[in-house]
Amino acid sequence: MKARHQARIAALQALYEIDCTDHSASTVLEQRLAANSLTKSAAAFTRRLVDGVLEHQTVLDTFIHRHAPEWPLEQMAYIDRNILRMAIFEFAIDGRTPVKVAINEAVELAKSFGSDSAPRFINGVLGTLVDYQETISQAVEKRQEKEGGHR
Repeated sequence: MKARHQARIAALQALYEIDCTDHSASTVLEQRLAANSLTKSAAAFTRRLVDGVLEHQTVLDTFIHRHAPEWPLEQMAYIDRNILRMAIFEFAIDGRTPVKVAINEAVELAKSFGSDSAPRFINGVLGTLVDYQETISQAVEKRQEKEGGHR
C-alpha cells in the first residue's frame, strides 16, 4: 500500500474519532500516528490533512451541505462526511493533490470504510464540487481575512 494512501487512512481514522467523540484532536492525531508505521513524509501529510480539515471544517461543511442537501451533515455517516471533507480540502484548499487523485482516493476510502452506497455518493458529491474549487478557495480566503481582522 502506498505511503500517501496509508496517510489518508490514518487521517480518516483520526477525523472520524474526533468527529464522533469529545476526544482532543491533538491526542487523537498523535495516537493515530503512533499506531500506524508511517514514513516521516506520510506522517506530515496525515497531520496536514487533519489540521487542514479541522481548520476549514466550517467552509467545507457549508459546501457539502449546499451540494448534498438531501443528506444533512448531522444525518450523514461520519465516515462519508470526513472522506468528503478530506478530499475537498485536498483539491480545493490545499491544492497540492490533483483533483482526479483526490477523488479517486476518496472513492477508494469509501469502498474500504463506507457502506455499499458510499463510493457512488462520494463520487457524485465530489464530482459536483470540482466545479466550485475556486469558490471554495475564495470562501476560505474571506473567512481568514475576516478572522484576521478581529484579532
